[in-house]
Amino acid sequence: MDKIIKGLLNFRQNVYPEHKDLFGALASGQNPDVLFVTCSDSRIDPNLLTGTSPGDLFICRNAGNIIPPHSNETGGMTASVEYAVAVLGVRHIIICGHTDCGAIKGALDINALDGLPHVKEWLSHCRSAMEIVRERHGIPHNTCVGHEHLNEAIEENVLQQVQHIRTHPAVAAKLATGKVDIHGWIYNIKTGDVRCCNYQDTEFHDFDEQYADVIRAFTD
Repeated sequence: MDKIIKGLLNFRQNVYPEHKDLFGALASGQNPDVLFVTCSDSRIDPNLLTGTSPGDLFICRNAGNIIPPHSNETGGMTASVEYAVAVLGVRHIIICGHTDCGAIKGALDINALDGLPHVKEWLSHCRSAMEIVRERHGIPHNTCVGHEHLNEAIEENVLQQVQHIRTHPAVAAKLATGKVDIHGWIYNIKTGDVRCCNYQDTEFHDFDEQYADVIRAFTD
């Protein structure tokens, strides 16, 4: 806690005064261009990763960067997605998973989570990803998916969450009219690399390949 208190003092004394105009403009409203959904993992810093400032990203975080498929049951993620897309009018949605994800480690052997009933229920939204990995490797249903498949499961989970968010009415409407784009990312904590897909992909590509046109515009 001492580090947090020291950090807030530094913010008040140094950071805030340096960016006073920005915070003044943000005090009366926000206009983010991106909904950034990522894991609660303490090793992920969306603003640091993307070089963005306060007001640029509408950030939603939870264990496993999960977006439950749309239903009539209201939840925090459902409400946040609806608000970001229908009210704030974000143009891009990024669903960002990461290496060494503890949530996906849990989903590999979900029956081991009986002592954590809420975690187990939440991670059931990863089931389709786990079943795809299981089917792909011929893993019997009475055994867990092995840790050797962790990276594959992490990627498949992002692909499935990309499909889940498409079931949300506000997203479906904007996607159908070309007013929103969906991006899946995997952030490698050790190397800093990011691999990417869009909502039509079934596999990931290198960041430089996926966004080659945009990167070329920066370097030309």
